[in-house]
Amino acid sequence: MPFLFAKRRPGKRKQKQERKNEMKITLKDGSCKEYQQPMSVYDIAADLSEGLARVATAGEADGEIVDLRTVIDHDCALNILTFNDEKGKGAFRHTASHIMAQAIKRLYPETKLAIGPSIADGFYYDVDRETPFTAEDLEKIEAEMKKIVKENLEIKQYTMPRNEAIAYFKEKNEPYKVELIEDLPEDETISFYSQGEFTDLCAGPHLMTTKPVKAFKLTSLAGAYWRGDEHNKMLQRIYGTAFPKKAELEEYLTMIEEAKKRDHRKLGRELGLFMMREEGPGFPFFLPNGMVLKNTLLDYWREIHNAAGYVEISTPIMLSRHLWETSGHWDHYKENMYTTVIDDEDFAIKPMNCPGGILVYQSEPRSYRDLPIRMGELGLVHRHEKSGQLHGLMRVRCFTQDDAHIFMTPEQIKDEIKGVVKLIDQVYSLFGFKYHVELSTRPDDSMGSDEDWEMATDALRSALDDIGLPYVVNEGDGAFYGPKIDFHLEDSIGRTWQCGTIQLDFQLPLRFDLEYTGADGEKHRPIMIHRVVFGSIERFIGILIEHFAGAFPTWLAPVQVKVLPISDKHMEYGTKVLDALKAAGIRAEIDTRAEKIGYKIREAQMKKIPYMLVVGAKEEEEEKVSVRSRFAGDEGQRGLEEFIEQIKEEISSRTERKVEK
Repeated sequence: MPFLFAKRRPGKRKQKQERKNEMKITLKDGSCKEYQQPMSVYDIAADLSEGLARVATAGEADGEIVDLRTVIDHDCALNILTFNDEKGKGAFRHTASHIMAQAIKRLYPETKLAIGPSIADGFYYDVDRETPFTAEDLEKIEAEMKKIVKENLEIKQYTMPRNEAIAYFKEKNEPYKVELIEDLPEDETISFYSQGEFTDLCAGPHLMTTKPVKAFKLTSLAGAYWRGDEHNKMLQRIYGTAFPKKAELEEYLTMIEEAKKRDHRKLGRELGLFMMREEGPGFPFFLPNGMVLKNTLLDYWREIHNAAGYVEISTPIMLSRHLWETSGHWDHYKENMYTTVIDDEDFAIKPMNCPGGILVYQSEPRSYRDLPIRMGELGLVHRHEKSGQLHGLMRVRCFTQDDAHIFMTPEQIKDEIKGVVKLIDQVYSLFGFKYHVELSTRPDDSMGSDEDWEMATDALRSALDDIGLPYVVNEGDGAFYGPKIDFHLEDSIGRTWQCGTIQLDFQLPLRFDLEYTGADGEKHRPIMIHRVVFGSIERFIGILIEHFAGAFPTWLAPVQVKVLPISDKHMEYGTKVLDALKAAGIRAEIDTRAEKIGYKIREAQMKKIPYMLVVGAKEEEEEKVSVRSRFAGDEGQRGLEEFIEQIKEEISSRTERKVEK
């Protein structure tokens, strides 16, 4: 992490080898290499292949990301990372952030530097300059960055005692670096990286030289409070991205441009789906078309959950403080909760539905014969998000969570997890999403015993292994009450979104003293699963808008058919067609304006309506309609009843008709 500045070694130093002058390196493919002396990660890469050394960005030693300069002096498992590895991209883009900082200091030496980490898809650097940077400045910075890359500057890493490091940055008039160091322990040794005349406080990792960073683009400017604290000074954040090859950069920039076209905020306005207002920041307003879309999704949700054996419940939006204390949310989540006082008692608007679901479980005695109980809830929850993090429907302060809580015996865990995975797969497949799975383990801020956590994590891992579903382990990213399986879906332009989740919970049943009567007549503790499929309905709608670019499949489209009379003379027949469509349960509208038919067609196309029915004298005479579709253009004339039967089949089967090339 770029926010940590102490020099670090890969893993804990192991005991000295029995054979002092020999160490064994286990590579990613399981093969082993033995060396008679300590070797840097870079030298090991070069020994394996000169080509590998040229593209290496970092190493992974015993699971820890390390710099190419890190010397390995003990037996370890070593993976040489490249830009093709997700973990390897960080060092490459972190180097790009330092190149940008060096260019800024060359051009605008009065600028003060804060932090410059790599992030998903790129990097940024927070800077403080009296005169804010503009888009024109970014072009100058890019040009200087190209010079730095061409100079092929060697990147060196070294350390300095804390006091010397503070003195160094005071002399350089870099107050943000001084503050970062002063927050470190007294005896900390501070890590630096230098390239040419530029030196920065940093723990790495970095590339060996500036030369490989050949393709980059500074993408945007934004404001950012120092250390994310709104009480601190607002700095300027310069975003960028970097790739080893120009073609990769161009592909990414094309994707970004496509993403702009698909921006759900823009399309939400154009298609009349939702709006945001200053009177309710982070609280979305759904417009009539948006409500149709939302309700259609919820109808589908109810249909599949009924088929999967779920019962639907609804719990209060506000509950007393003692409930949230029992659940652990008051201690672990209070800063994200909205609270109030009623009759001198503290209450909280629910950020999650689970405590309410638990009270429903407690409402009557339960037997092993009742289990599993699958309780679904479309619950409106509220969570406080900082204003700077709000983003359309993707990051809001209130949303409908498609929650469900499953109460079960230990023997039922595996089958229930499999059932949830099947349900999630069914939903994502319907929308054409690919996805990958992560198993998230115990976080630092957790509750419960080591034994419970081990048992819960093993149960999730075993279920995934039984299913044969590939997954990666995301260490320390579980919920505070239990480990979880997260589903990351990929949209039509390659972006990933975390939506579905399965969380196994031994803690809340214990804290709420839940029980059921077993076959032995004794009281037992049920196991609890928290799970969502869509996640946030609002966020999922935002994802769908961008995934389909507003051109929803017919079954999901707010308006499925637009009737377009050629002139006022055919309005009566057009209205007859409209009534027939509505009687068949099809969402239809008619364009009654005195506009030319070409204009009406273009506007309906702009609104991304799946079908347009043009009606004139010939259609009226033959009781037919001329069909135009978003998918194939002019589809010719057909009988109204024939069209209705065809579109009803398309809707009921939830077919996603593809656009014909």
